[in-house]
Formats: sequence, C-alpha cells, structure tokens
Amino acid sequence: QVQLVESGGGLVQPGGSLRLSCVASGTMFDMNIVAWYRQRQGNQREWIATRLRAGAYNYADSVKGRFAVSIDNAKNEGYLQMNNLQLEDTAVYYCKATIRGREYWGQGTQVTVSS
Repeated sequence: QVQLVESGGGLVQPGGSLRLSCVASGTMFDMNIVAWYRQRQGNQREWIATRLRAGAYNYADSVKGRFAVSIDNAKNEGYLQMNNLQLEDTAVYYCKATIRGREYWGQGTQVTVSS
C-alpha cells in the first residue's frame, strides 16, 4: 500500500524559511508528479505548486518567487522550499504525488508563521 508522509512543518517567524519533504513508501515506482496544496483555517484546500519529474513546474501567484518545488529523482522524494514566509502562509500543507497514474495524498503537516 502506497503511503505519502510529509515532514518539515513547524513554527517560524515572518521572513523565515522552512523546507517540507514528501516521501513515498510501499512502492518501487517513481513519483512522476508532485504537487503541494495548503488549507488555511476556515478555507478550502488550495493548490500552490506542481513539479513534474521531467522538470516542468508551476506556482500559484500567492507563492511565486518565494516557494520552490523540487523532486530528488535518486531518493524519490519531493520538497517544498518556502522562503520569506508570511503570516498568511499559516496552514496545513499537503503533498500529492502521482505514481503510475494514481494520485496519493499525505496526511498534512502544520506550518505556523507567527512573531
């Protein structure tokens, strides 16, 4: 059974940085697409970034220029580097990976930006 596990969330001050990781277990196949979403309290889950294993990527306007999504092909792990974090970035962050045409979600990791 394929499972995704995110890690790297936590408490950070405005202007700080965090790197989230997304690791797949229970499969020998590659993550072809890694996407990151977040859900702020009281809001719907929103898409923020996508990275294809082949290299293409895209970002929501709210994070463009501050966040970077990547895939380590050797480790089969996805990452979300978050820089210049702001109060409004506080949310639960979710990883979604596409493996052999099927989508899998992680359980989410909390990111709190507070002074």
